[in-house]
Amino acid sequence: MKNIGGEYFMSLFSFNRFKAIVKKEFIQIKRDKASFGLAFVAPILMLLLFGYAVKTEVDNVKIGILDLDKTIESRELIKKLENTKYFYPSKYAQNFKELDNWIDKGDIKAQLIIPSGFSKKIKSNKKPQIFFVVDGTDPTVARTMFSGGILTLQSYTQKLSPEKMLPVDVRTKVMYNPSMKSELFTIPGLIGLIMQNITIILTAFAIVREREKGTIEQLVVTPITSVELILGKLVPYTILGIGDFLIALIFGTMWFNVKIKGSLVLLLLMGIGFVICALSIGILISSISKNQLQAMQLSLLFILPSVLLSGFMFPREAMPFIIQFIGNFIPLTYLLVILRGIILKGVGIYFLWDEMLALFILGAILLIASMKRFNKKLD
Repeated sequence: MKNIGGEYFMSLFSFNRFKAIVKKEFIQIKRDKASFGLAFVAPILMLLLFGYAVKTEVDNVKIGILDLDKTIESRELIKKLENTKYFYPSKYAQNFKELDNWIDKGDIKAQLIIPSGFSKKIKSNKKPQIFFVVDGTDPTVARTMFSGGILTLQSYTQKLSPEKMLPVDVRTKVMYNPSMKSELFTIPGLIGLIMQNITIILTAFAIVREREKGTIEQLVVTPITSVELILGKLVPYTILGIGDFLIALIFGTMWFNVKIKGSLVLLLLMGIGFVICALSIGILISSISKNQLQAMQLSLLFILPSVLLSGFMFPREAMPFIIQFIGNFIPLTYLLVILRGIILKGVGIYFLWDEMLALFILGAILLIASMKRFNKKLD
């Protein structure tokens, strides 16, 4: 009986067969140099990017200054604000319109307005008044600015006249998101992130699928050019992507009660531009990859860093310059500015034309690269 049991077990499992399968798999991994290299490069790359990008501390936030007093005391107040390292006075306005334009465009995240007569009130031991306005589109940044700014500003006059202990009368205002609800910040970002992931993954398998099924051979013998093939594959997915964008936009804003303050037509037009740009990334991945596994690996290698580097989760202001620079090559970075600008701020094309231009340039470069990369010859 023992003999029969041993023979039965050997029929189910043979060490020689097992060793042959292991050897075969190692040979396949060795031949697939792209996946083999990616397995070792990806962890290092992700750790470097995420290690610098994942920062909840906010510092050197750009702030616009309107100093109507122009005295030693007002300049000292600005300097004290800068010394906290939370704020960086990057722009000095001549009027209120300049300040509002900068915060609408996203050039600054806060405003400090020092009225005329600020110095006189301090010298006469009266409570001076200043205005501190915060961009509330990103609640994480807004709360840090709000608490840090008020404490710094109120402690200023206590230093000048400790015997009176007169704090500054800080008049505060939170723009775009007065209640600082996190949904108003995350929902527009989620719409962009979901659209990017869907469109890239859909098109990343377009050409690879043709190659694996063998239908690419039929295309090789036809007079179809790479331009015709890439554009032909792009059109159906563009229509599908626009449909997905509409679904995500309508459902996201209605279900979570996020009102669109700006132009819906402008939002849709810019959304179409992003869809084409994201699809171009998928086509490029598809033209580079030799199989669907590689296509998925490259898609994830792009999608994961874009979640962090685009400003979806963490403020880009807190990231090192080199990480911010890398984020400029991610289309989602510009779409998030567009979505939050139109939905939350209600701004128009005047404030968003450079983001749209960046999407157009990135889309054109990616399309050209895809067409150049595609080769109508079998490997």
